[in-house]
Amino acid sequence: MNRLEQQFQFALEVDKEKRIKRQTYCSDGVTLENDAEHAWHAALMAILLSEYANEPFDVLKTVTMLLIHDIVEIDAGDTYAYDDAGIATQTEREQKAAQRIYHLLPEDQARKLLALWQEFEAGRSPEARFAKVMDKVQSIMLNAATDGRAWQEHNVKLSKILDRNAKTPEGSQSLWDYMLQQFILPNVEKGRIQDDRI
Repeated sequence: MNRLEQQFQFALEVDKEKRIKRQTYCSDGVTLENDAEHAWHAALMAILLSEYANEPFDVLKTVTMLLIHDIVEIDAGDTYAYDDAGIATQTEREQKAAQRIYHLLPEDQARKLLALWQEFEAGRSPEARFAKVMDKVQSIMLNAATDGRAWQEHNVKLSKILDRNAKTPEGSQSLWDYMLQQFILPNVEKGRIQDDRI
């Protein structure tokens, strides 16, 4: 295949991301969002909320990270944030998927996108730290907007949410404070999130 054919092959392959259902409901509280919707929404939120980052960062690089960060789930499937068994095998499944999917591209683009995905996963650059915040705040916002429906269905405990977000303040302290006060703790008070700290 020539370069253009490889690029179109990749573009067609990643269309499959639209079929990967997540465990987060859209704001209607009825429809489960898919991976492509999640990626688009988180990328848009990165543009809107970039002023709340702890440090300067390249917004376009972060948006690109968010648009590609879940492509691996075409092969690996979505791993629910609070599924301990799924999380145990997530890294292995996703690394294998990344090798296959990104290498559909011409070699230079494959290396670039794979490196960007790996940077997101490592979470050590300013861009990756903020992208991680967006990945989490988007889901938490939707969970709060749907009266905690997914949290209730999965019997999510507060300790799990706090553990999963232990590094979120590294990307944005102000957004973490807002998430905690406006989205998480009100749902604890209403019994939608189990408070297991007692």
